[in-house]
Amino acid sequence: MRIPQSKALAAAMIAVLALPVAGCARNKAKSDLPYVARDVGTLYTTAKTRLDQGRYKEAALLFDEVERQHPYSIWARRAQLMSAFSYYLDRDYTQSIQSAQRFLSVHPGNRDAPYAYYLVALSYYEQIRDVTRDQKITLQALSALGELTRRYPNTRYASDARLKIDLVNDHLAGKEMEIGRFYETRGQWLAATLRFRTVVDKYQTTTHTPEALMRLVETYLELGLRGEAEKAAAVLGANYPGSDWYNHAYKLMQEHPYTATSPIPAGQPIIPPNTPGTKKLAEPGETEAARPKAEAPTPPTPIAPSGGTAGAPEPTTETPTT
Repeated sequence: MRIPQSKALAAAMIAVLALPVAGCARNKAKSDLPYVARDVGTLYTTAKTRLDQGRYKEAALLFDEVERQHPYSIWARRAQLMSAFSYYLDRDYTQSIQSAQRFLSVHPGNRDAPYAYYLVALSYYEQIRDVTRDQKITLQALSALGELTRRYPNTRYASDARLKIDLVNDHLAGKEMEIGRFYETRGQWLAATLRFRTVVDKYQTTTHTPEALMRLVETYLELGLRGEAEKAAAVLGANYPGSDWYNHAYKLMQEHPYTATSPIPAGQPIIPPNTPGTKKLAEPGETEAARPKAEAPTPPTPIAPSGGTAGAPEPTTETPTT
C-alpha cells in the first residue's frame, strides 16, 4: 500500500518536532537526578555531602526530599532539623523558621527540640535591622529567645539566648531613644518624656539609661516640672556620678531658676549621690530573672543586633541506623 506524499510529510515533521521535546525531558531528568525516588540512605548522604560542600540551598531541598519520600522513617525526623539548619546557613530565614516549627509540631518532646527553638530564635535575631526601621522582627526575636530560656533554661542554647536577650533589649531601648530625641528636637516635650521614661522603667539595665535620665531632666525642665527634673537628676547622680550625662544634668539644674513647682530653693545643689531615700536603679543582677550573666558557648557567639552573623552550631548528624 502506498502512503500519500502529504501524510508522509506530516509524519516526518511530527518526528522532527518531537526530538527537542525528548531531549529536554532527558536533560530535565538528568538535572533533577538527586530528587528522584531512591533509597533513603543514599538520599540523606547526598544531602549531607551538599551541606559539607557549602551548597546549602541544594542540601535543604534534598533534606526536604528525605522527609517527603520517607515521611515515617527515622531519617525523616533528622532531615527536618537538618533542612532548617541548611536554610539558616543559606540565610533563608523564613524557610528555616518554617522547617524548625514543623519539626516541633511533629516532635515536640524530641531531645533536639531545644535546638529547633534555638534556630527559630536565631532566624528572627538575624533579621534585626537598625533602629530607624520598624522593630516588629526585634520583638519576635525577643519572644522566641524568651520562650527558649523558659522551656529549656539549663541548656547551652539558653545561655546564648540570655546574652542575645540583653542585646535585643538594648536595641529596643535604642529605638525608644531615637524616637524620643526626634520629639525633643521638634519641641514635643511630653511625647519625648514618655519615650525616655519607657527606657528608664522598662530597659533600665541597658546602656541607654544614663542618657535617658539626662534627657528626662531636659524635658521636665522644659515642661516646668523642676521637681521631677530634680528626681531624675538625683537618680542619675546616684547611679552614674562620674558620667558626662550627670555633669550635663547638674549644669542644667543650676542654670534653671527656682519655680513654684520646685521642692527646694533655687541654687541648692541636687540631692547628693547615696543620700538615704534616693531611688537607685536595679543592678543588672537584680532584674526579675535574678540570673547571673552566662558566657556564650562555642560555637554560638553573640553579636550586635544591627548586623553580622551568629554562629549556629550544627545539630548532631549521626547517620540513623536502619
